[in-house]
Amino acid sequence: MIGIRKRVLGSFLSVVALLFFAGLVSLFELRRVSSDTEEILRASERNLGLAKDMLDAAARQNKAVVHSIVFRQRDYDTVLLASIAEMARTLDVIREEAVERAYLDTLSASAASVQHLAQEFLRLQTQGRSTPAGSRELRSPQDTLAADSAAMDFDGARWYADAYSNAYDRLTGSIKNYMISTQSSLAPRTEQLRRNAYRAVTPVLISLLVMIAIVLMLYYFVSVYLVRPVLAMNKSLGDYLRFGLPFKIKAEVRDEVAELKERIEDTVQLAKKAKQEQR
Repeated sequence: MIGIRKRVLGSFLSVVALLFFAGLVSLFELRRVSSDTEEILRASERNLGLAKDMLDAAARQNKAVVHSIVFRQRDYDTVLLASIAEMARTLDVIREEAVERAYLDTLSASAASVQHLAQEFLRLQTQGRSTPAGSRELRSPQDTLAADSAAMDFDGARWYADAYSNAYDRLTGSIKNYMISTQSSLAPRTEQLRRNAYRAVTPVLISLLVMIAIVLMLYYFVSVYLVRPVLAMNKSLGDYLRFGLPFKIKAEVRDEVAELKERIEDTVQLAKKAKQEQR
């Protein structure tokens, strides 16, 4: 027979076990939510950083072209070459790490167009530069004539307005579209993160409801099988001692409470026999 102590102990241990299990599940889900959040933030930061690097490289390249055309500053050729190399490196990294590839082909084509125009601009600029007299003497008349013709035919302002400016606008637009697409691709992962957050909280809510039910059941059984019988026995015993009424209780008793009731009844019977013998 399971006693009251074991029943009460088992009830409270079940509540503790339920709390422990719910805490473990919630902790596991929260750790996964935290990991997913960090991954989403790192991916977003990385994509924005790559897009920013491409925009910076394109802006430096455009600045170098403008200064070379408008101000005839030849020292910007080094800046132009560096920006071309930087844009190529950044584009290679984007191809390797891109999660959303919807605008990647358009971005690659726009970057290739701008790169080609910049390299062609450098070639024409190099051909159109003045060279020392000794260097001209070493070149053949055909090469000298071709270089002079290219320098005379090349109109930097018109080339920039008709070709490079449009290609540069397409490149910056493609970079912005890539940024938008990468951020849009994070929306499903954010939605999954929201569901994981609800999943992390759900075990706690379920455990809370179950614990409320267990506590109410425990209160009911303790009240029915322990509190009420003890109060009834105390009242009946007091009536017997004060008024000599019979010791009887109407509450349902079990386990140790039933044994206590029987012992009180035996004590009462012994007291009655002792009084009768004294008489």
